[in-house]
Amino acid sequence: MNKTAVNVQHQPVLLDEVLEGLQVRPGGHYVDGTLGAGGHARAILEQSAPDGELLAFDVDPEAIRISQSALEKYGNRVIMQRSSYTNMSKVVAELGVPNPDGILLDLGASSMQFDQAQRGFSFQNEGPLDMRFDLDSTHSANAIVNEWSAQGLKELLETYGEQPRARKVADAIVNARPIENTTQLAEIVARALRSKKRGIHPATKTFQALRIAVNSELDNLSTALPDAISLLAEGGRLAVISFHSLEDRIVKRFFNQESKDCICPPEQLICTCGHQAQIVRITRKPIMAGEDELKINRRSRSAKLRIVEKKKVNIGI
Repeated sequence: MNKTAVNVQHQPVLLDEVLEGLQVRPGGHYVDGTLGAGGHARAILEQSAPDGELLAFDVDPEAIRISQSALEKYGNRVIMQRSSYTNMSKVVAELGVPNPDGILLDLGASSMQFDQAQRGFSFQNEGPLDMRFDLDSTHSANAIVNEWSAQGLKELLETYGEQPRARKVADAIVNARPIENTTQLAEIVARALRSKKRGIHPATKTFQALRIAVNSELDNLSTALPDAISLLAEGGRLAVISFHSLEDRIVKRFFNQESKDCICPPEQLICTCGHQAQIVRITRKPIMAGEDELKINRRSRSAKLRIVEKKKVNIGI
């Protein structure tokens, strides 16, 4: 098998719940901010047939290449942009397409990326310390692992990996340099932690932290959420699938704040903030995969789906 070949038949996470949550309908206009292998995109195009339209984003050229082939039959109903979802508003304005009725953000690395050893996202197979979503980026995991100070690594692991023994891992990485590949890094972390727990690999949090840092994932999410709400048509919906607590916390806090008419401190009796609610929460608690999906799709076990609807403006007579 060619090293760039991938299995594109990945099961998209929480597919039925996303379609229902976005209220996908014929003739609607939608944005998929994280195209990946195109599973959600294909389903949105099918359910919005015959004249629904989709604008899809991904910074990964491999995702664009695969999805161009997979979605070719939908013709001009789908537009693919090799760009970050943080550029949604700019691209919509440039293309002159309608404000979307629904936006989907399926966060993190895709199964397709994890399956490609040469991309360096997984410790299951040996690969370079890369972890870039955008292959044109010059910032890879290798520079962090082999060049950052022990203190810098410790802070990164604590912040993005929620690693309680971050100092131990950071010191082990610095002392083992140069580190050349993913399996070597995973072994170093495992030895440092000496974890005897079964299940989650001891290097999981380290790899998560590195990937988040390389791709500025949390900063991008914080930037994109208000932009997405602003971009939506009135009554349009935003659905976000997160896979770890850091992402979900950002989404939850933003949705909570923007669904309130006042965000003054609770002890303040008179509102002075002037804030007005922009959204209505459709999901009070995150939607998670059911038993049937968990059996066929391991990636779904940590997925959390939150959905909001943009409020309609009431114009007085």
